Amino acid sequence: MELMNVNGKDYNIIKLLGHGKGGYSYLVTDGAKEYVLKQIHHEPCSYYHFGNKIEAEKRDYDRLCRTGILIPQMLDIDETMERILKEYIDGPTIYELVLHDKMKDTYIHQVQKMSELVQSQGLNIDYFPTNFIVQNEQIYYIDYECNEYMEEWNFENWGKKYWSKTPEFLEYVREHGE
Repeated sequence: MELMNVNGKDYNIIKLLGHGKGGYSYLVTDGAKEYVLKQIHHEPCSYYHFGNKIEAEKRDYDRLCRTGILIPQMLDIDETMERILKEYIDGPTIYELVLHDKMKDTYIHQVQKMSELVQSQGLNIDYFPTNFIVQNEQIYYIDYECNEYMEEWNFENWGKKYWSKTPEFLEYVREHGE
């Protein structure tokens, strides 16, 4: 089994959970509990400019904590290896629920409430549905990315396009698969 280390502690990789603009997220275990380990990467992204990614993750986590939205707890950060250990939130993503026609109105109401909370702090989050997991009928924003609020990138003007089988959602599925 492949290992990854965070500040001297080893974690066994169970599987790759996903790959985003900022890094690769793995489901890992210490033998007793499961976690998410995010390995920061420095692959180019044509539509997004990054500064220091590990500093941005810490700053954004702190900003999100102040909003009161549900996010996984940051448990450890290894600045040298550019790795973040997070609480694992088990459940389907909103993307999976939309894809398999299992979406519920309550999830839309919850994300709209999240949107109000982050907007009240002058922030936007990345509303793409792979960034939200449902656990015990509650949605969690599992990414730490947040940006200064801009109306064009809020839930109503951008994110909502991907929370049902809209043409934008179906185009994404065609381009990227399930």
